[in-house]
Amino acid sequence: MFSTSSSSQPGSESFTLMGAGLVGSLLALYMARRGYTVDVFERRPDPRLAGPVEGRSINLALSDRGWRALEGVGIGDEIRRVAIPMYRRVMHDAKGQLTFQPYGQDNQAIYSVSRGGLNRTLLELAEAEPGVTVHFNQQCLHVGLKERELHLRDAATGQEQVRPFQRLFGTDGAFSAVRTAMQKTDRYNYSQSYLDYGYKELNIAPAADGTWQLEKNALHIWPRGQYMMIALPNLDGSFTCTLFFPYEGKHSFAELQTPAQVEAFFAEVFPDAAPLMPELTEDFFQNPTGSLVTVRCFPWAFDDDVLLLGDASHAIVPFYGQGMNAGFEDCTVLSQLMDQHGNDWHTIFQEFQRQRKPNADAMADLAIYNFEEMRDRVADPRFLLQKKIESKISAQYPDQWLPLYSQVTFSPDTPYAEALANGQRQERIMRKLMKHIEAEADFDKPEVQELVHQEMSRTAE
Repeated sequence: MFSTSSSSQPGSESFTLMGAGLVGSLLALYMARRGYTVDVFERRPDPRLAGPVEGRSINLALSDRGWRALEGVGIGDEIRRVAIPMYRRVMHDAKGQLTFQPYGQDNQAIYSVSRGGLNRTLLELAEAEPGVTVHFNQQCLHVGLKERELHLRDAATGQEQVRPFQRLFGTDGAFSAVRTAMQKTDRYNYSQSYLDYGYKELNIAPAADGTWQLEKNALHIWPRGQYMMIALPNLDGSFTCTLFFPYEGKHSFAELQTPAQVEAFFAEVFPDAAPLMPELTEDFFQNPTGSLVTVRCFPWAFDDDVLLLGDASHAIVPFYGQGMNAGFEDCTVLSQLMDQHGNDWHTIFQEFQRQRKPNADAMADLAIYNFEEMRDRVADPRFLLQKKIESKISAQYPDQWLPLYSQVTFSPDTPYAEALANGQRQERIMRKLMKHIEAEADFDKPEVQELVHQEMSRTAE
C-alpha cells in the first residue's frame, strides 16, 4: 500500500482523478504544475480521436471565475483563441423584433466556447505536462473507499483491473461513480431533482460567405413564457441553439412528433430563426433530448483520501452559465488551500467543503431563478425598465450597488452565497422603488431620489 504520510512532498505522492472532462482536465494541470504524478481515468474514448460530436452538449459561457482558474495555470491565452465574447443579450419576440440588455459595464463580456473544443484543448495541455497520464475507455465498476482501490473495466478490451490510489479526486460529473460509493457510507446526504424540461441542441447555419446571420457578439434568446430557445456563436459562423422545452403537455417534446409539426411550430413561434435553420428537422429528431438535473450532496470528502469536485458534488442547471465556471472555481479554491496548508490534507479537504458547499447551494438556487427570468421576464418591458433603473443606482452608488448578475459573473471575489443574499436584498428594494416608476426619467424625480437615498443609507449602516 502506498504511503499517505502528511509529510509527503510534491513528486513523492501520486494523485488519481476519476473523470477527464473539463474540471478533471484542469485539475490535472493544477496538480501537475505542483510536481505531482497524476493518473486520470475516463469512461469515454479519447474525444480527440473521435472528432467533433454534435448534438450532445450546450455551448458554454465562460466568465470571470472560469478565466481566473485558467489564468491560475497560465492557459488563458490558449483558450481565448477559441472563445467569442458576448457583450449583451438580444431578445427576439414572436414577431422577430429585438430588444437588448448589456451584460455588464462597457467591454464586459461572457465568452461562448464549445464544450468539446475546450475539453480537447485542456486534455492536450494536461497531457503535455510531465507526470500526467490519461487512461481512456476506463469504466469504474467499484470504488473501495476504505481499501483505496479502483475496480476498472477497459471498454475496448473488456479487461478488468484493480488499481490502488493514494488520494482520489472525483471529477466524473453529475452521475459520479466516486460519489455513488460515498453515498453508501453512513449519514450521507444526497438529493437530485429534475426540471420538467429537457433540452435539444439545434443549429443556425452560417451565411453563404461564412459570416454570422445574427449579431455575432451576443447571446440570443427567444423567450416564450413556458419555454425558450437560446443561441451562442461559434467560430465557423454558425450558432449553437438550445431549445429548453417541456417534456409533456401543450408545446412540448411529446407534441412534436413529425417533421411537418416541427416546421410549423418553429415557423409560428420562432419566425426569424426558422429560415436560418436548414437542418432543423434532422437536428430535432437525430439529436438526443437531454435532461436538466440539480445534484446536492454532503460531505464531499471521505476521510483524507477522497474529494469530490465539479458536477460530482454540485451539478446545476445551465441557466446562469456557471456550471463550468463553478467547477473551475473549485480548482482555484483547492489550489489556494494547498498554498495555505501544504500537505495537511485533512484541513484542506474539510476547509474546501466548508467554503464551497454553501456557495454551490446558492448557485443552484440562482440557476433555477435565472431560468425563470430568461424564460418569462426578459420579454417584459417592466423587467427591462427595472434593469435600467438598477444600472442607474449602480452608477450613482458604485460602492454599494452592483447588480446581481455582475456579482455572479464579473466579480470572482464575491462568493456565490454572498451574491445571492445581496441580490435578494436588492430585489426587495427594487419592489419598493418600481411602485413609483413608470418610465426611465422617473428615476430623477425628487421623491424617487429620496427613497433611493434612504435605502442606500440603510445599506451602508
